Amino acid sequence: MARIAAESQFSGAVRVDRGAQTELATAFGYADRRHKIANTVQTQFAIASGVKGLTALAVVSLIQDGLLSLDSRARSVLGADLPLIDDAVTIEQLLAHRSGIGDYFDEDADQEITDYVLPIPVHRLDRTEGYLSLLDGLPAKFPPGERFSYCNSGYVVLALVAERVSRVPFADLVLQRVCQPAGMEDTAFLRSDELPGRAAVGYLSTGDASRTNVLHLPVVGSGDGGIYSTVADLHSFWTALFAGRVVSTDWVSQLIRPRSDVPAESMRYGLGFWLHATGAAVMLEGYDAGVSFRTVHDPGAALTHTTISNTSDGAWPLTRHLDQLLSNEPNAD
Repeated sequence: MARIAAESQFSGAVRVDRGAQTELATAFGYADRRHKIANTVQTQFAIASGVKGLTALAVVSLIQDGLLSLDSRARSVLGADLPLIDDAVTIEQLLAHRSGIGDYFDEDADQEITDYVLPIPVHRLDRTEGYLSLLDGLPAKFPPGERFSYCNSGYVVLALVAERVSRVPFADLVLQRVCQPAGMEDTAFLRSDELPGRAAVGYLSTGDASRTNVLHLPVVGSGDGGIYSTVADLHSFWTALFAGRVVSTDWVSQLIRPRSDVPAESMRYGLGFWLHATGAAVMLEGYDAGVSFRTVHDPGAALTHTTISNTSDGAWPLTRHLDQLLSNEPNAD
């Protein structure tokens, strides 16, 4: 691990747990390059799209309370907002990336992860309702339910719906309904322009370059990305999730039931969670300017490995190595 971290100039943290035993917990590089503040295993890192699993759980908790259902139409909550979203789009389709709605950050488009893609100033995106102007005017890509197409806008819409039906700000809703029951004490939506001392700054590249991602991403995240967490909190998350402490175990089974094959990613997708192409492993992933993240949990083996980096591509060499090492596959390295 140390060799691969050195060769790839990895900046971030890694943790491996098997059952109740932590087999590895270590960190490399700097949380703040300018002030030479090192990353530690307690550092809070942005996890980008990793938050989608937490968004799905917050929505399901509202379904358990009778405030929504999988068949609920988004339009019933959106009212006149976002008129280009088809009236037939359901909560389930949004969760499964099968809604067909237009995406403000279309991952099928030909663009670099470090491009400046937001059409409005990032400081205006400081609460979920502020995203309405970002999502408005995007034409649908296909009819609801037709196929899988990964959609960031869909998870912002889920956050809007959850916030409106619960009457709780989305960031607080996730903390109350997901993070607290999961024991994720160091996980929160932080402002990128006033990060606390234990949070890592996101950098666009490896090495010594110090350009940060503060102008690339919303100043506060929402349902599609932007929460900060630690490797320890992510281990707590998986433990609590499969113990039924966040939502019922019946609902966990529904969330991780495959809804789509995604050959381009060599995976399947459930509701908010990536799934191994053939096995039982469940995953959350995040990739953004200054952020790369992947956590993998095999419930049968009680095995978890998490890699978080505060650079755009830093996590991938180490998480691939862990996949090979922990599945007893030949190690290409």
